[in-house]
Amino acid sequence: MNKIKNIGIGLLAVVALSMGSCSKDFLDEELTTKYSTEYFETAEGLEALTVSLYGNIRWHFGYEWAYGITLYGTDEFTNANDLTNEMWNTYDSRLGPIGATTSTGAANGNATSPNALWNEMYYGIASCNTIIANADKIDDEDVRNRCLAHAYFLRGYNYYRLTAQYGGVVLQTEPASGVVRNFTRSTEEECWAQVISDLRNAYDYFEGEVYTYGKGITWTKATAAHFLAKALLFRASERCDDWNSSYKQSDLEEAIDACSYAITARGGKLTDNYSDLYANWTGVDCDIEQLDEILMAAGHNADSSTSGRFGNRTYNYFTPQFSNFSGSWVKRGVWIGGMDFQRCRPTEYSYEVYDHVNDARMWKTFKTVYGVNNVADATAGIEAGDPGIVMILNTKDDHTYDSYTFGASKQAPNWTDDAGRLPEWTVGSRQTETSGSLTAETGQWVPNSLVLYQNGEYVASSFTSQPICNFFAGINKTDDGSRTAEKGDAHRDVTMARLAETFLVRAECYVRLGNYSSAMADINVVRARAEWKSGENRSYYSDGSQAFENNSLNTGSSAEKYIYSNLNMNTYYLSNPDLEVTTEASSLELTSFPSVLPDEDEAIMTAIGASSDYERALNFILDERSRELLGEWQRWETLSRTGTLITRAKAFNAEAAPNITAGKHELRPIPQTFIDGLLNDDGSNLTEAQKEAWQNPGY
Repeated sequence: MNKIKNIGIGLLAVVALSMGSCSKDFLDEELTTKYSTEYFETAEGLEALTVSLYGNIRWHFGYEWAYGITLYGTDEFTNANDLTNEMWNTYDSRLGPIGATTSTGAANGNATSPNALWNEMYYGIASCNTIIANADKIDDEDVRNRCLAHAYFLRGYNYYRLTAQYGGVVLQTEPASGVVRNFTRSTEEECWAQVISDLRNAYDYFEGEVYTYGKGITWTKATAAHFLAKALLFRASERCDDWNSSYKQSDLEEAIDACSYAITARGGKLTDNYSDLYANWTGVDCDIEQLDEILMAAGHNADSSTSGRFGNRTYNYFTPQFSNFSGSWVKRGVWIGGMDFQRCRPTEYSYEVYDHVNDARMWKTFKTVYGVNNVADATAGIEAGDPGIVMILNTKDDHTYDSYTFGASKQAPNWTDDAGRLPEWTVGSRQTETSGSLTAETGQWVPNSLVLYQNGEYVASSFTSQPICNFFAGINKTDDGSRTAEKGDAHRDVTMARLAETFLVRAECYVRLGNYSSAMADINVVRARAEWKSGENRSYYSDGSQAFENNSLNTGSSAEKYIYSNLNMNTYYLSNPDLEVTTEASSLELTSFPSVLPDEDEAIMTAIGASSDYERALNFILDERSRELLGEWQRWETLSRTGTLITRAKAFNAEAAPNITAGKHELRPIPQTFIDGLLNDDGSNLTEAQKEAWQNPGY
């Protein structure tokens, strides 16, 4: 261990940042940064500082790091034609301790630095340390316990995020007392012990299920239980196998108990309709933000205090570059819930992991139809409100579209008049939940169309605008039609934990203990919600664009563009062309696990070489996590934890495969800015050898 000194950030600056980034979703009082540090050693100040902790988690969704450090470089998402954070996906030489700038090869000045998470998590930890150290100054026991519960929870959560990304980090659990500190880099084992201790303390201090500082989901005992279970599972997982043998059994058993508490505390069931989690968002603080299934969310609303640098920017990252497609038939604007920044392009795996017929989550998640809102050529026979972009998510064994051509260059933004036309189809009027259609019969031409497969080959990635594909079906979990400017902040909360994951965490614990029947029962709870229910219109689609119906900008031409752009339809029947229109219920129930798995999972097991019962069961849960949690900000962490990152990225992410390296890329580089600021006890600079000892292997 290296014991060194560093020039610390003054506590006042830390507290000011924490207070200044708070969300009024959880607050009934005015926030200010005018207080001295002594204020935060009073009962009133400590309670105010506790409230401010909710602001720290909003950082995660305020900029490009939201996807760069959580989703890129995995089996689920790769980069599209925008290369802002390309290095986090490709694992090339620009992903290093100093970070990438335009002078070192970054596409622009927005690339995420390795120090982004490091710095922000320690800001939050500093506030927590102040609360914990001074809690005895709060006479009211209920208030004191509430403050301690929140402080232990956020400190545990922040150290969880740090350890998951970097491995061993600096454990600082006392308030700063000056600008010079001795720091020791703790081992990963020591860090997980601290995370688990903090989350156990939070679990013990939280009593009851509701602490309300204002409108919105707040942290509760169930929240602490969920993350305690995740931390225990992490310590019992493959990345820690060099040292975790003495913990595994007890950690898995405790994690199961923690999951069981969280599940029971939230009524033991999931929200009935998967669309209610994301797609049916209708505006600021709407009912779906208060669902019992949500265990933790970063709070945002229309108040100016939730805007700015760490406002919600996530609506930018999952949408293809539709405004540049052939003919410019679809113009972007606040009436469409997502900006077409084309950051996160789904891999073939992310489409093929679903049962395209029976899994409603696929069709309630992927946006596959855009309506024409800009009639660029009146001679083309296309009117406003006709489908202008259609994504056909067919399967490898579908040959309906084998004979169709897409132009010599296969460039989606450069279709020719004739070569780019797919079958004509009948298009019903704007969809409702019970009526409307988009079926493959003679009818209307659609100028921009994508298919996944021709002749059994994956061709979606061939629809390119140099150098990389930018024509893909994006996901809708962040769409927000409440924005008051095209590039303004989103106003919806960002879900960070929910009960479906708790069931899957418990299932994985059962798998690791060899209890496959209990694991299957938990998995089936999640899959039951994913089934089509009797009477559902399978071609109906919705997303957060519908919040525009309550937007003050919803007048005149903007109102027309909203109606024309959002047709509430998907391509379910075009993508499953042999299927008759039906409103029957579907089934996804597992009856044998893990010896017999669904066809889509068997294909994945073959691709990654998973053969033993344990490998098949673990990887099935990873598949189920994709189906349930696609794009929910934790895939890199999950694959690193389970020792599957390298195998899955090489198998399913063509951009990541050439460079990703075992023994290196399971951890992130320690920020060079931090290492360069370290001093020895005698005040001298670290030698190059000492600096190297601080760095993770391979960087």
